[in-house]
Amino acid sequence: MGEVSFNLTPVAEKPSRRYRKGSKYDPILDAFTAGEARLVEVSVEGKEANYLRIQLNMRIDARNLRGVKVSVVNNVAYLEK
Repeated sequence: MGEVSFNLTPVAEKPSRRYRKGSKYDPILDAFTAGEARLVEVSVEGKEANYLRIQLNMRIDARNLRGVKVSVVNNVAYLEK
């Protein structure tokens, strides 16, 4: 078997994971929370309602938006306060 060249370097701790600071779905949530409507239908071109629900729920959790809920009925996504 051939030998492998390698290097081990001691470190104090692992670096924290880098996350994106925003999302392309943030403007949807910003517009909804700034608006007066308590219930709106949401659609994004090229995205299915269930995929949109998952993405919006992840952003709601990441931003700690209390009182905002996403639901899907008959393949249509809705945001409600």
